[in-house]
Amino acid sequence: MDPTRRISSSREHERAVAIFDLLDDNQFELLKASGPYHLYLRTDQRHIHFDIRNISDEVMVNFFMALGPLRRIMRDYFQVCDSYYDAIRTKSPSQIQAIDMGRRALHDEGSELLQQRLENHAKLDHDTARRLFTLVCALSAKDSG
Repeated sequence: MDPTRRISSSREHERAVAIFDLLDDNQFELLKASGPYHLYLRTDQRHIHFDIRNISDEVMVNFFMALGPLRRIMRDYFQVCDSYYDAIRTKSPSQIQAIDMGRRALHDEGSELLQQRLENHAKLDHDTARRLFTLVCALSAKDSG
């Protein structure tokens, strides 16, 4: 991520929560190396770079994943999230619930695709994939406010 790019407080909060949740509970297992290890992520807006290091901070594995296959899901997810946050202020509980169901479905779709895209590098459970999808979205968000 460009260190000079500003992100909104809500995007920063999403990123912080995703990191906290991943640190608190995850099942991420490299196929070609054993842990424990630290996962560092960065984006160049076209790829997510995975930099995995051992506890001595020595590089174990580096790989990247193209974001192209996730773009449509991420775009739709951002739109539904915006609708959801707007609905919380103005819509009925049943309308909010309907939007939330769509948001969760997109989140699951993105998580499943992320698991598929990473299957040659790592094995992760559904909850970890969901948290990682949230973090990828937060890191990839084009946000200047």
